[in-house]
Formats: sequence, C-alpha cells, structure tokens
Amino acid sequence: MKVLALFLSVLMIFGMLTACKTKEPKETPTTGQEANKPEEEKPTEPAEEEAPSEDEKEQAENELPREETLYFAGQQWGAVVGWNVLGDGNNNSMALAASGSGSRTIMFETLYMYNMLDASYTPLLADGPYIWNDDMTEMTVKIKSAAKWSDGTPVTADDVAYTFETNAKIENNQGLAFAPYIESVTAVDPQTVLIKAKLDDSGKPVNPLQVQQFIVQVYIGQKAWIETVETRNNNDATAIKNDVAEDVVYSGPYHKYFADDTKVVYVRDDNYWGKDASMWGKLPVPKYLAHAIYSDNAAAQVAFEAGEVDVDQQFINNVQDLWEKKGLPISTYMAEAPYGICVNMPTAWYNLDNPALQNAAIRKAIAIAVDYDKINANAMTGQSPTFEQVPRSCMNPTDGEQATFNHDAVKDLQWVGNDIDGAKKLLDDAGIKDTDGDGIRELDGKKLSFIAACPDGWSDWQASIEIVAAAGKNIGIEITTQYPDANTFQSTVTSAKQTDYDIFMMWTESASPTQPWGRVRNLMSSEFNGKDNNWSGNYGHYSNDRIQELLKKIPAETDEAKLKDYYTECVEIYLTDIPSFSLMYRPDKFHAVNESVWTGFPEAGDGLNIPPLDCTDGYGIAALYNLTLVQ
Repeated sequence: MKVLALFLSVLMIFGMLTACKTKEPKETPTTGQEANKPEEEKPTEPAEEEAPSEDEKEQAENELPREETLYFAGQQWGAVVGWNVLGDGNNNSMALAASGSGSRTIMFETLYMYNMLDASYTPLLADGPYIWNDDMTEMTVKIKSAAKWSDGTPVTADDVAYTFETNAKIENNQGLAFAPYIESVTAVDPQTVLIKAKLDDSGKPVNPLQVQQFIVQVYIGQKAWIETVETRNNNDATAIKNDVAEDVVYSGPYHKYFADDTKVVYVRDDNYWGKDASMWGKLPVPKYLAHAIYSDNAAAQVAFEAGEVDVDQQFINNVQDLWEKKGLPISTYMAEAPYGICVNMPTAWYNLDNPALQNAAIRKAIAIAVDYDKINANAMTGQSPTFEQVPRSCMNPTDGEQATFNHDAVKDLQWVGNDIDGAKKLLDDAGIKDTDGDGIRELDGKKLSFIAACPDGWSDWQASIEIVAAAGKNIGIEITTQYPDANTFQSTVTSAKQTDYDIFMMWTESASPTQPWGRVRNLMSSEFNGKDNNWSGNYGHYSNDRIQELLKKIPAETDEAKLKDYYTECVEIYLTDIPSFSLMYRPDKFHAVNESVWTGFPEAGDGLNIPPLDCTDGYGIAALYNLTLVQ
C-alpha cells in the first residue's frame, strides 16, 4: 500500500490531460559551466558550417570528447535510413519521432512543446499562447521573430502552411493523421498562422482536440527546401517521402554529424536561434548527442552500467538494484517503485484476420487466463501498478483519465487474470473442446494453435509474451512464441493485412492533448483498417460501428455527464469484445540516468517541471539546458 500511495500521490500532479495551458519556458539554473549568453540578432546570414573533416569523421567513428557528449540508449534501433521531415520510413528515432505526448525536437521543431506533467503548451517556434475563436473553429498562432532555419533565413507562417499542405498532398503519416480534422493552414502574414478546423454538417469543428495535437506533434519544414525536394522528385508523392534528404534544412539545436550502422552522432549548431532571449537564452549544454546502435536491451544495459550511456530509454529489470546493490550512480525520475509515471499500456493485440480469433469466447478465455501479477513481478519487476490496483479499461492510471468513466458500470466486465477455471468453463460452454485427447482444443475441427510475437531483445515484452503463451497451455490452446528483429516485426504488424502473427504486442497512446479519446481510437477505430504502414492503432483490424459513432461524438461534446456516458460505453464495448488486452501499465518513456559524467537530470519534486522524457521529447528537451558536469 505504501508503494501504491506513493504512486497515486505522484499522479495527483496530473489534471485532465486535455486541459489547455500555455507556458513560457522557465529559466533553468545556470550551469557549472558559463551559460551561453544570447547574442543580438544579426542582419547578415551566419557563416555556413563546414562539413566534418576526415579527422573529425574519424573521431566520431572512434571516440567523442566524453565531457562534451551525452550518450543515449533505447531510442535508435538499426541504422538511420533518412533525414526527411516529410518521410515516414527514416528509421531516425533520435531526430524524427513525432508524438502527441511530445515530439522529439533536437533537429526538427514543432510550434509548441507539450508537457505531460501538467498538460501545458510551451511555445517553441510559436510566440505566445495559441488563440481559439469562440466556437473553436479557428486557431491563431504567432511565430517567433527570432526563429531561424539552419541556413539563416527566418521561420515564417508560410513554412507552417506549406508543411501542412504538403503533408496532406503526399499523404504521409502526419497528413493522414490531421487532414481529416484541419480544413486549412494559411499565412495571414509572415508571423501569423491561421488554422481552420474541419466542420461537421452542423457547423461544429469535427475534432478540436486534434487541432491542439497538431501544434505539438507536427514538425515544421522549410517551404523553400520542400519545394526543392518536390522538384527533384518530379512531384511524385512516394519519391518525396522516400527522399533521403541529406541536404535537409532544420531549425533545431542539433544536426547530423556522423551516422553508420554502429552509431549516430548529432552536433550542436552554435548558430541555433534558440539562444535568443525570447527562447532558451542559451545553447543546450552538450556539444554532441550520440547513440550507439545496440543489438538488444542487454547490450545497452552493459554499456549503461559501465557509464558509457548517460540516458537510457529502455526497461531494466529490478532497476533499483543498480543503486541499492551495485552502488552505481544511477537513478530514475521517481526514487521508489514504479520509478516512472505510467501513462502507457503495452497491449496484446489479436489478429482478427484469423478466423479462429474472430470467436469472442477464445479471445476472452486467453485474456482472463493470463497471469498479469506474474507479468508485473517477472516482466516489469514491480515497475507498474497492478490491475487490482488500477482495474483495466481504455484509460491509463492517471487521476484525470480514471475520472472520465463510470467504474461501477464496468466492474463486472473487468478481470485481474489467472482465472484458469473460468477460461476453461468459457471454452467448454462454447463447445470448444479437446476431442482427440492431445491436450489442444479444436474449433470447427481445427486445433487452436497461434503464434505470439514481439521484437527480439525487448526483454520485458518477451517475458510478457511467454506468460501469455503459458496461459494458453493452461487452458488447452497452443501458443508458440516468435521473436523477429524489431524492424521485421513492426513492418509486419503495421501492414494492411498479415498472417505471420496471431497475437502480438504493441504500445498504446500515452499522455497527449487528445486523451483518453485518442487511446480509444488507437485501440478500436476501424479508420486504420486496410492501410499499410499504419502506426496509428487498431493493429488487429477490429471493426465496430458504434465505436465509430462515439469517436465522432466525443471531441465536440462539452457536457461532462454525456462525455462520461460516452467513455463508459467505450470501455464496456472494449471489455466485452476484447479485440486486444493490455498486459501492464508503464511509462511513455523509460528514463534512467547514469550520473558518472553528467548531472542535473529531471527528478520528481525538483521544482523544474521537466517531464522524464529522456531530455529530448516535448518540454523534456529543457533538460539539455540544465545539465552540468559531475565535479
């Protein structure tokens, strides 16, 4: 109970995650090194940075200055493919990771930075708060006059408008995500952006929540550079998205220094506009950000414990042992379990293209038979509240989301797991029995045999999938585990249709301006069915007309009682149909730090209000301006 009380007390910092706040960035304490002072804006274009010399490249290939380099693990898997702000297949997770919970902005920037701790919006390229008109059909955003591209030209409203137009035109992931909700983005003048929401038949905005997510999620590209890419690719949408974009113009504080199949390194742009007093007032402290490409979690953890990694975004078994037993200078955002703020729900999805899994009794039997306490103890090592502490729904454990539905109305549909007898009875009552005595039940004369999968090397997920497979064995269903490499796995489960995996793990949406609507959509919306390269959700291809109706009603509804009824109905449908089932609660990003070289990382209760998002995501990037070297 002590652990639960601590966990819930931390969650009290969350209000409703759809609250609309705008904050100016706090001035972070001066570092041990002299803070970079803002320079006066110069009318002339900054000198073009020289390409790395052969000596510099050799240095990057071998060893960077340790006291100038912040090393990461857990963000980049596999070699970088491209640098294209318009592309979907860059596999460049340090530079290009757009998310409603806070996009990664070390190289490309958004209008605002989202802070999941208090649902606030801190202006980045934007100047001051966004302004809705009275009926929330139009939003106005100003652009900072200090904001500049890496080629020295100003960031303008035209860049914002052209980015939206191009995303929609070429139908990349960001275009597909927001074009259904935004009618237009126009430049009123060089510093003023007008965003018009799409309206329904009654003249109301289709989804103002998505407009608010647009301004914290979508990277802004330079219009002139986008036009260059369009020209060299003959305006072919596929070619534009696949352009490697080595010449990309960016606005963020870091850019490519070196990349191969062993590591990727970013170097600080000392001309970065953000040192202006209207933004950070200084440059980020580390000169280099580097990420070795590890084979798996275990290899990265060895490097982390050795002090070769400073910021680790991956699950670590019994993370507390690193400081309690090994005495290492390692810490997490919270000093006690669950060690991070759990806003995500890694989920086992059923592939509903498999005829056997279209049987609801089979889906429910597997789900209620799984031993979730064992997953929490073995796979998560206690770094998650249990489903007894926070009963399952479509909502994460935060107070704001838990208040959005009627708990009493769904309590009879919830389960805590390890109900082997109940699962067997459910299957027996449905006539799904073992008729030949081999221990495996049959449906329509075919043995129930499924493949369960997750990426190889993702140790907590693999442990979870093994427990799912064991549950199947306990109730007469054969579940065989497979662990392909992450790229193969993800390209398979995000395809329009696949027959490789019957049960597979993927994450859900975390904290963002659209929650919990966004997670209901993520879990059950049929709008994603039949689409290749679908990273948006409903990976098992579930379909329910009533869910689609509710997803349309919720965003524009202002009556709190009606909203609660709608969300309660969503939970009822999810727990009845069970198109997927969450295995645990966990943080949006794991955030463990080794303070052998650097210190000053975000901690719960430090008063800085910087979220534990690995110093790179949303307002979490503020941490890069607050680091000091260990003395």
